[in-house]
Amino acid sequence: MRASLSSFFILSTIFLATAREKITTVEYIETYKSVAIQEMNMYGIPASITLAQGILESGSGNSHLAIEANNHFGIKCHRDWEGRKVYHDDDEKNECFRAYKDPNESFRDHSLFLKDRSRYAFLFEEDRTDYKAWAKGLKKAGYATNPKYPKLLINLIETHNLHQYDLKQSEEEDYFELDLSSAIIQTSSNKVKFIVAGEGDSFESIASQTENKPADLLEYNELNYDDKLKAGDKVYLQPKKRKAARSFKTHTVAPGETMYFIAQKYAVKLKYLYKRNELKIGYQPKAGEILELR
Repeated sequence: MRASLSSFFILSTIFLATAREKITTVEYIETYKSVAIQEMNMYGIPASITLAQGILESGSGNSHLAIEANNHFGIKCHRDWEGRKVYHDDDEKNECFRAYKDPNESFRDHSLFLKDRSRYAFLFEEDRTDYKAWAKGLKKAGYATNPKYPKLLINLIETHNLHQYDLKQSEEEDYFELDLSSAIIQTSSNKVKFIVAGEGDSFESIASQTENKPADLLEYNELNYDDKLKAGDKVYLQPKKRKAARSFKTHTVAPGETMYFIAQKYAVKLKYLYKRNELKIGYQPKAGEILELR
């Protein structure tokens, strides 16, 4: 009886997959680009890479694995998988693949799969706009056995202009929301989390919303206890970096901008901004002056 039911399920799946109208690659991109951008902003994987891998691994969402198991990235079970499983011929016959309740869950597992495995760690040191380095790095790390894998990803990215999504939400900074009271936690282009202060916010109120200590927030933002927040101020929730993201090599000073303002804008520690530009502490730049950010 079990064998009969299993055969019926397989035949039904094949019938539905055959009857289902295939979606185009353009439709696939329109459907999942926002998911890829969200994953990029949370985990740092270029949206172009995620989309290209999804297109390639799932046949733009038309593969049996994508239809039957919502698995868009060909991720196999491995030892740590405790969820639903399906079996499919791949490199070997009847291999175990992960099954998801919906495609979004597949996109999230793809992000975690790359982020949580040490062999992919070097990829996160690459600029997220360098899709070619990521494509080659995935092959180097062993994501796929096909020697043409990087070229296939790069061709998809360039054919469909997927690299445009690597700049979302903006070229300077990206954001994602977390359910922490009313706080909206964002992340800078060089991967430092921050919040934008609202009317009436204080270090104490932001600390309570984001599970930080007020003293730590003051240290991260290079401020003193007597400094006051105003609406629109960036408040970093972790230490700023020594330099800006690779896409921001210099900054042309606008009228009224201070060294501190620029340091906060790019999530760079103030002392390193002074040091990189060989300036004395306390110096304030003039409008039109070009400062090195990295």
